[in-house]
Amino acid sequence: MQERRTQEARRQATRQALLLAARRHFAERGYAETNTPEVVAEAGVTRGALYHHFADKKALFRAVVEAEHARLAAAITKAADSDEPGPVRALIDGGDAYLTAMEDAGRRRILLIDAPAVLERDVLDSINARYGLKTLIEGVGAAMSAGAIRDLPVEALAQLLDSMFDRAAFAPPEQLAGYRKAIRALIRGLKT
Repeated sequence: MQERRTQEARRQATRQALLLAARRHFAERGYAETNTPEVVAEAGVTRGALYHHFADKKALFRAVVEAEHARLAAAITKAADSDEPGPVRALIDGGDAYLTAMEDAGRRRILLIDAPAVLERDVLDSINARYGLKTLIEGVGAAMSAGAIRDLPVEALAQLLDSMFDRAAFAPPEQLAGYRKAIRALIRGLKT
């Protein structure tokens, strides 16, 4: 049993090393300019190990995209669970957390530029549905259930807010404060 756990721990360590190295390359160079031999070398593993865990470069990229979405969702959830009460405040804080996390240029490149170009729309939508969009749907639903915002189609509103946050994430740093202010006003405008 100990041997099996050790083997599993090694597999997980190899996978994690590949994901970390790949994330750095995809963030700095983009998908097209990243090559797997450099990722493998940085991770300190063999090409065989890469292909044991991922079918190809696209599968590796997909895993990096999924990990980025998971990190974003965790940051959003943490911010939305702030000390200041209220579902509208949670939506605003979650949006601010998203925009703060997206100030990382590499994350923007991976999620907003390369992911839509590399992954099929249904794959990307599926990943988003498990993470960021899921938290947004939950937040919008909670706000509506509490009577804090108008009763609207939950998923449609969440999808529109999701698009709005993505657009704001592309804003030049000197304009981001204006986007944040506008988003806060729009969310507060949903109050009942």
